Amino acid sequence: MSAVLIVASIIAALLVFVIAAVIIGREARRLDSVAPRVVYELEQATQFVADNLPSETQARLTYAELRKLLVFHMRWLHDKGLQPAGVVDRRQDIVDEVVIDEQTLTGYLLDFDAIGAIGPQSND
Repeated sequence: MSAVLIVASIIAALLVFVIAAVIIGREARRLDSVAPRVVYELEQATQFVADNLPSETQARLTYAELRKLLVFHMRWLHDKGLQPAGVVDRRQDIVDEVVIDEQTLTGYLLDFDAIGAIGPQSND
């Protein structure tokens, strides 16, 4: 191989590396500036809220009831326009009456804060 071919190969390799480094750096900066998407997983939320409830509330509330309360709360948020319009789960009929006490609501808010779902205050 001639010296010219070796030098051209080295320059081409360096050029490819520089282009790749610039593109990867630009995309990394762009992705870093976008807030991560908040995903609400019902089972994870149920476990989180249950773990953060006071012991007297935990004694009165089952996981199934807490799960129903979380579903009810998400439906309420949807009714108030505080959920995105393109959600996967649509509202269904609620046949059981559900009651939310202050400790359960505090658990919800702690869960929302933990997953980064709390934003600016609504005017409604």
